[in-house]
Amino acid sequence: EVQLVESGGGLAQAGGSLRLSCTASGRTYGDYAIGWFRQVPGKGREGVACISTVTDSDGQTYYSDSVKGRFTISSDHTKKTAYLQMISLKAEDTAVYYCAAGAYSTVQSDYAYWGQGTQVTVSS
Repeated sequence: EVQLVESGGGLAQAGGSLRLSCTASGRTYGDYAIGWFRQVPGKGREGVACISTVTDSDGQTYYSDSVKGRFTISSDHTKKTAYLQMISLKAEDTAVYYCAAGAYSTVQSDYAYWGQGTQVTVSS
């Protein structure tokens, strides 16, 4: 089992930046991928980025088209923490952001463990 705790959400202006953190505990960090998802009221969760934490994966990453070039996902094994650096924020990035542990994917059903979510609000 994996426990995940997100932090770093908040309010930012359009064009600004925020960094989200996702700290894991439980199962060995490196046994799973970390994905970041976001959800707005009335819609399903959108996978925005994922990273493989497996040691020999060279930190393989994937980004959805909606965030490519603006968001960067990274992982620190020593801190058992994954990050989502968000720059050039847009109003449409406003959502609750969740990190999840599971298979290397941006498909919600590929992830078994989820954090509690952190709100990101971008004002235009």
